[in-house]
Amino acid sequence: MKTQKPPASPGSNDGQDLPFEKSLEKLEGMVKKLESGELSLEDSVKAFEEGVQLAAHCGKKLDEAEKKVEILLQKDGALVKEPFNA
Repeated sequence: MKTQKPPASPGSNDGQDLPFEKSLEKLEGMVKKLESGELSLEDSVKAFEEGVQLAAHCGKKLDEAEKKVEILLQKDGALVKEPFNA
């Protein structure tokens, strides 16, 4: 009997730590699949679980980036938050 290996979490230490852009792309694809209504209940639950993991991974990456930006904006030993103007 073939056993199914559970999907690796995006932040796990198994060498598959995806970059933010790839994680977001996978998450968007998963949302489209879920919204299509074509997945079985079991597949929908699996996709939802993976989506939650991807969302957490993306959130972590965004937090890390924000911290780096705040460090770069540090002036005279005091953190000065400045709005980002695109």
